[in-house]
Amino acid sequence: MPMPLTMAREGENNTVKKVGGKDETRHFLASMGFLEGASVTVVSRLGGSLIVRIKDTRVALSSSMANRILV
Repeated sequence: MPMPLTMAREGENNTVKKVGGKDETRHFLASMGFLEGASVTVVSRLGGSLIVRIKDTRVALSSSMANRILV
């Protein structure tokens, strides 16, 4: 059962199942590597943001953006 990225545990490797939101939001996330089948790991949480590792890169995402990524 897919869950939002915000619910993933730190350090746990997850696979992107679906990216939701408006077209421009999905394109923005896709440009950073958030595509179906991609491997993503939550590195840490800072305030309302998540630091995630995707494609050997660390990216900061707001909770609202992270909620659109299902793993």
